[in-house]
Amino acid sequence: MTLTQETGTQETGAPETALVTAADVSAAAARIAPFLRGTPLLPLPGERLWIKPENRQPTGSFKVRGAMNAVGLLAERGVEHVIAQSSGNHAQAVAYAAGRRGLRATVVLPDTAPELKVAAARRLGAEVVITPPALREDTCVALAERLGAALIRSDAFDVIAGHGGVGIDIADQMAGPVTILVPVCNGGLLAGVAVAAKSADPAITVIGVEPELAADGAASFRSGRRTAWPVHETYRTSADGLRAPALGELAWEHIRRYVDDMLTVSEEGIAAAADLLWTSLGERAEPSGAVTTAAYLAHGSALPPGPVVAVLTGGNVAVSGAPNAG
Repeated sequence: MTLTQETGTQETGAPETALVTAADVSAAAARIAPFLRGTPLLPLPGERLWIKPENRQPTGSFKVRGAMNAVGLLAERGVEHVIAQSSGNHAQAVAYAAGRRGLRATVVLPDTAPELKVAAARRLGAEVVITPPALREDTCVALAERLGAALIRSDAFDVIAGHGGVGIDIADQMAGPVTILVPVCNGGLLAGVAVAAKSADPAITVIGVEPELAADGAASFRSGRRTAWPVHETYRTSADGLRAPALGELAWEHIRRYVDDMLTVSEEGIAAAADLLWTSLGERAEPSGAVTTAAYLAHGSALPPGPVVAVLTGGNVAVSGAPNAG
């Protein structure tokens, strides 16, 4: 598919901000294709819902798309050491990408991160630093300066461009107008998907989804101003990958321009959606990845007519009894 190119700027009177374009997304998709697994659209029986199972990607989440693009470009510039902070999946993706390109990786994780994600980052070759959740960002920035490492934020320009490939896939796989539901942490995936989808077909509806207990993005969308929630509030949700206290600045610029709406879902709805994805499709879903299916189940009647695609972002869950427990 060929996407139309568009240059983005902020509103009149504000400093110009370089936004990711359709051309950036297309270039990133071609660059990282050798490192990805193709993910289909899976119909949920009896519903107008289709699942995009990005949990099937290397490292078990969509994050490899953005990390592989960003790390690859840094490697081409001669960078030898990269660093990132994450709740777990971005860290794994950066570790994986660094390993594929022969770079050293350091990742900063909160002391609340699931052990399987910490172990996976180490297994992929990263040096892991554990810190309290509220200190993740400051610790990472300080380490980047001390170690001389290139910092890869999860909503960096090249990360957003890499994530946009999810939007390209969906536009290619689903003919005609469709509604795309995207989980929201700091907004990098939502930004990339929105750029790609709207460039492919402006009639595509793009909606972000958050837990009710970590709805800083929805609050930002409603007020028109980027809004932060205290870390102790966002960390109440079981969706550990969606606990960021605020949208990234660059992601926010894309979201307020391209995204149509934001929805929130309950903790009970998230758990029920994860169970449904396993029992109906055999797909393991993290709470963070199940929020989009939860949104369809809770808000489906209010969504635009036609097919709905829920991006299942990750499946890195510990197995304990039920397949999706964790």
